[in-house]
Amino acid sequence: MGRYLLRRLLQLIPVFIGTTLIIYLLVWAIPGDPFAGKCGDRGCPPAYIAEMHEKYNLDDPLIVQYFKYLGKLLTGDFGETYAGVQISTLIQNAYPTTIKLAVVALVIEGVIGLAAGILTGLRGRGFLDNLVLVSTLFLISLPVFVTGFVLQITLGSELGIIKPTVSANPSIGELIVPGFVLGSLSMAYVARLTRTAMMENRHADFVRTAVAKGLEPKRVVGVHLLRNSLIPVITFLGTDLGTLMGGAIVTEGVFNIRGIGGLVFKSILTKEGATVTGIVTLLVLVYLLMNLLVDILYAVLDPRIRYD
Repeated sequence: MGRYLLRRLLQLIPVFIGTTLIIYLLVWAIPGDPFAGKCGDRGCPPAYIAEMHEKYNLDDPLIVQYFKYLGKLLTGDFGETYAGVQISTLIQNAYPTTIKLAVVALVIEGVIGLAAGILTGLRGRGFLDNLVLVSTLFLISLPVFVTGFVLQITLGSELGIIKPTVSANPSIGELIVPGFVLGSLSMAYVARLTRTAMMENRHADFVRTAVAKGLEPKRVVGVHLLRNSLIPVITFLGTDLGTLMGGAIVTEGVFNIRGIGGLVFKSILTKEGATVTGIVTLLVLVYLLMNLLVDILYAVLDPRIRYD
């Protein structure tokens, strides 16, 4: 396992460099002056533009700019905004809220999705199975922003059960409804993945052997059937957590959540290239680490999988 982890960590290095290089080129290779309109209708003075070009190394070739940026990044320096604010400070203020929202969404989609998938996978076709299939298909076909607006208007404006918008530092309770909205699409996929895997493994040889040995039904389901059926679900949940922690622009916008998604959207509108690059670079790192964690969990769930 130790050699496997070392090999995987080494493999992350070229992937990280490649993805961040592409991101950097896409952000900074856009034609036009990034400082256009920063000083009002008159335009910025030449001295200011020259200072900004020197500060962000814009006069160097793009590849040189990237490696200078990467060198600062390795020391924990994400750079500054055009207004002189540290990007790491912006991330530090916004990311805790996004993490809480992502965890709430993951718990909701995991608990409800797994419960629905396990029940329908064990019971087979019937009323409950048809109900889950129809409801999950409804969630898949419904855009997330529609779900958000409907719950916001119904539960917030009409019934007064929740606040239409969350506070600046929201609690877990305030994030339950936004978390449900954020995880609703993935919850439907988790339910369908679990249902399909359970139905396929119900007739597998290892399940028949466990039943033939006279094991209790709970042990057959919990130890043999469920563990093997969870592998595709864990793959989906692991990668989905990386995506959720990247911030949900639509959900955060509907409920006025001050997280990473809103910060990225605002930075794109204001053409803050340094902020966009820094945040997306952090999200790439999170996504890569979540994929590594998923691979490690494979060996925990399935004893046949060994990393030597």
